[in-house]
Amino acid sequence: MLYDALRGVKVIDLSRILAGPWCTQNLADLGAQVIKIEHPERGDDTRGWGPPNQSSADGQIHMSAYFMACNRGKQSVAIDFANWQGAKLVRELVADADILVENYKSGSLSKYGLDYAALSEINPRLVYLSITGFGQTGPLAGRPGYDYVFQGMGGLMSYTGQPAGTPGAGPLRTGVAVVDLMTGMYATSAVLAALHQRDRTGRGMQLDICLLDVAVALNANQAANYLVSGHVPQRTGNAHPNCAPYEVFACADGYFILAIGNDGQFGRFCTVLGHPEWSSDERYATNSARLSNMQSLRPLITGILAVESRRHWADMFDAADVPWGPIHTLDEVFTHPQVQHRQLLQIVHHPLLGDIKLVRNPLLAGTPPEALATAPPLLGEHTAEVLAGCHSSTATQGARP
Repeated sequence: MLYDALRGVKVIDLSRILAGPWCTQNLADLGAQVIKIEHPERGDDTRGWGPPNQSSADGQIHMSAYFMACNRGKQSVAIDFANWQGAKLVRELVADADILVENYKSGSLSKYGLDYAALSEINPRLVYLSITGFGQTGPLAGRPGYDYVFQGMGGLMSYTGQPAGTPGAGPLRTGVAVVDLMTGMYATSAVLAALHQRDRTGRGMQLDICLLDVAVALNANQAANYLVSGHVPQRTGNAHPNCAPYEVFACADGYFILAIGNDGQFGRFCTVLGHPEWSSDERYATNSARLSNMQSLRPLITGILAVESRRHWADMFDAADVPWGPIHTLDEVFTHPQVQHRQLLQIVHHPLLGDIKLVRNPLLAGTPPEALATAPPLLGEHTAEVLAGCHSSTATQGARP
């Protein structure tokens, strides 16, 4: 099991919002001690990103759902490191830490003595992860930016949305902050690799992960399509640029996703629809041919699928091993038998906020219930506990329990 793989690893989390906290939540889920340093008055920005909020029984204490999504398993310590006493406390916590994660503008932590150069003098084994919008160097280094900016700037929104000339045409963002989330995942991988390297070399390093880099990398096959062909990808709605038919279709009582990934699957699909001859038609026999002729194939498919219910087609497709999928609302997601079997909904208890429903980390499939993460912390909830181990005579200055 991976839930205690990082037992004994100490992480100082100076990050806020989503990309950094998503990374440190992964580390916490894997068993690391994650100490989240928050401003005593404001805390992480996302503490105010509600409603919805979870509240205590008396209605006096609130925690935003957004904050809860990316901060389970952490200890919250309230320190204002803008004053020297607070910065000294952070440096003392860093002295025996393995990892520090921060997402401040490049260079801004140096005035507090919390930059990599200063902290590596204190702790040469420190793996120091910096997450920024544009990176530590370059013409835009130091410029702030949020996920939405990079969905546009990195190219993702240029080919996401309905095609030009159709209803609702125009660039479209994803429904979640996918660049932030993937930055957190890339950052997690980088940190774990750096820890492994440190075991060989005895020294830590600074990692420079930025949202722009991740946004460009996320273009994946769309970027490869452009780099190979020279053609700029356009918006294709729900249709796939490289596979066909691979899109959303309407049936008598709703919609479903058809995901034909090879010619054999297409042949079985044609048989289910009662038109096995389509699979030998030169216009549709290969994936390349189908991509070129979807304008004539799509109406043929649509006319047949629209007659029967989703349940009818689901049974037929499952029997023929044709890939398809429903489009679930989130209430349907969490009541689905496979989701329940995988135990993706986990419930943790907070002494003041009660039971909190969270989504289990996919890295931890099969984790026993007793190994569930602790609840997301209230602001400063662990200040006294964590700082009790500090040796500084100013251990309570710059902090607030």
